[in-house]
Amino acid sequence: MRLFDVAEIDAALSYPGLIDILDDAFRSEVIAPKRGQYEIERPDEAAAILLTMPAWSGPNVANPYIGTKIVSVFFGNGRRNLPGVMGAYLLMDGETGRPLAVMDGNRLTTWRTAAASALASRYMSNPEASRMLMVGAGALAPFIIKAHRSVRPLTEIAIWARRPEAAEAVVADLAADGIEARVTTDLEGEARTADIISCATNATEPLIHGHWLKREAHLDLIGGFTMQMREADAEALHRARVIVDSSKAIDEGGDVAVAIAEGSYSADKVAGTLADLCHGRIAGPVEGGGITLFKSVGVALEDLASAVAVWENRS
Repeated sequence: MRLFDVAEIDAALSYPGLIDILDDAFRSEVIAPKRGQYEIERPDEAAAILLTMPAWSGPNVANPYIGTKIVSVFFGNGRRNLPGVMGAYLLMDGETGRPLAVMDGNRLTTWRTAAASALASRYMSNPEASRMLMVGAGALAPFIIKAHRSVRPLTEIAIWARRPEAAEAVVADLAADGIEARVTTDLEGEARTADIISCATNATEPLIHGHWLKREAHLDLIGGFTMQMREADAEALHRARVIVDSSKAIDEGGDVAVAIAEGSYSADKVAGTLADLCHGRIAGPVEGGGITLFKSVGVALEDLASAVAVWENRS
């Protein structure tokens, strides 16, 4: 069994290559049962969360795989100078169940989350989108920007974070790869002019308000995954054509689920899932132009497809 670290995962994956792989995965035969989510009581801090996300190839796949991601979420890790979310991915042979590899779960998640975000944008956002606002400056931010740049002709990228110095660090990271971006402290002003707004934060109160969004804006909500997390208000949902990555985004956590639970939004207003887009069962843009919104909470088939890509592209 082989261990894949961050450098080996980075060497095996690229954009838009991984975006195309996920597009194929959503149209393929992959079984992804409901993820397990468990609370772990912690003294003097919020309960930690343990997630298990299994997926495997369907019975008619020629070269099958099995995979499971195990993720821990410890909300007090910030004061320990540790990431709040950590995990590992186990990839197995689908014919025999033989373990093949263990991969850095955080890095794999970062790659596939940004790829799924850009995949939705490729189907939903204005093809001529040039202005992007990145809300949040964590580890995901540069990956999200790079993924979106691979599918849309972005020429102006602004980054907003509660701590401007964190946004400055992302700008420097991107500059090292020849990508120009700038820090902004004017969240509302940038949101009003952005073609694409991507949010990857731990916000518990809305950062983006629906009345800010311009016609044909695309809002991409990534951060919220529990019923205590929210990045946009209900007005944003009502003004937009809403697509979710899976039904889990409707009832398990994040913006859509929270709005439904509080009675400010209805599940029947959701237009469909990312799989529906990839299969061509629904259209992404609003007919005649309008706001689009993609809400993701993470899908196990994305992890499996990404891990298989790392395994098959290994050096």
